[in-house]
Amino acid sequence: MSAASSATESRTFFYVRYNMLNQLEQLKSGALQELEAIKDSKELEAWRVRYLGRKGELTAVLRGLASLPIEERKAVGALANQIKTHLEETIEFKNQALEAAQLAAAARTTDIDISLPGRPYPVGHLHPITQTIHEICDIFGSMGFQIVEGPDVEWDYYNFEALNIPKEHPARDSMSSSWVHYPVNNNDRGMLLRTHTTSVTARVIESMKPPIRVIEPGRVYRYGATDATHSPMFHQIDGLAVDRHITMADLKGTLYEFARRFFGEDRKVRFRCDFFPFVEPGIEMAIECGVCRGGGCRLCGNSGWIEILGAGMTHPQVLQRGGIDPEVYTSFAFGIGIDRLPMLRYGIDDIRLFYGSDVRFLRQF
Repeated sequence: MSAASSATESRTFFYVRYNMLNQLEQLKSGALQELEAIKDSKELEAWRVRYLGRKGELTAVLRGLASLPIEERKAVGALANQIKTHLEETIEFKNQALEAAQLAAAARTTDIDISLPGRPYPVGHLHPITQTIHEICDIFGSMGFQIVEGPDVEWDYYNFEALNIPKEHPARDSMSSSWVHYPVNNNDRGMLLRTHTTSVTARVIESMKPPIRVIEPGRVYRYGATDATHSPMFHQIDGLAVDRHITMADLKGTLYEFARRFFGEDRKVRFRCDFFPFVEPGIEMAIECGVCRGGGCRLCGNSGWIEILGAGMTHPQVLQRGGIDPEVYTSFAFGIGIDRLPMLRYGIDDIRLFYGSDVRFLRQF
């Protein structure tokens, strides 16, 4: 190629670049002027398609870059990218301004009734099991009992041995214990998740002096399958009274008063003899099933009755082991399965509902 031809080609590319740069500046100026005059979102979308769309004016200008040498293409492409970025930022600000203007216009044309109540917020409340515990504590508190609590992880001694349940006793097998540390010999102190709140009773007898009237609410743990009436973690509340001349009549009167105030005077109550290692004699109290009203159903095992507590006169050896003279003082004790009480009161046939975290169920209480 001759020198004259090369100079001519250079001048041609220079004019092409000059024209494209000038065209881009004019496109930017015209686009911004139009954008300033837009009054609604439909016009704004049409403007975006015209200038920034796949077939828009800015895209059409960029298609001409292919005819330029690499150096010329860089200069024009850099300016085109700057203009594109500027237009995209400007349209975003314009869109926000239009939305704010629309909201302001709607507020001016809409009447607000200031007498209308505000939007209600959800109000939390106590779990039905917690409500039941508080109610039971209030009932026994009005009869002179005080509340005592103990550890969930308990020594083998307080959970079993202090309550007349030695290592070879069959009652240990029926409680399905969850051991934290299993004793490997007679000198080893075992530790487990307590299987009943009666372990707190053992601690109270050892640490307090008569007269004693306490109730002991808390969680208890027994390893086993979950079904409609059983859970590996549930709640109990034990009670203990120690004084001179306490009799079985005092125990029955206390439990009758509790049942009357918790379930109502129309609910039937039944006492039957039963065995518990830490009481002698022992009884169990059952309440008429709240679902079938004695007719028989899945909840009550078709018996019409549901056992809610075991009780009896505290065994003399339990008192003596805790340092209380059974020749001077007598005592009664009871243990209530708390989870079954709201089931009986409200006719709930599955204990798992209490631990399912379904707010549709929990909001009913």
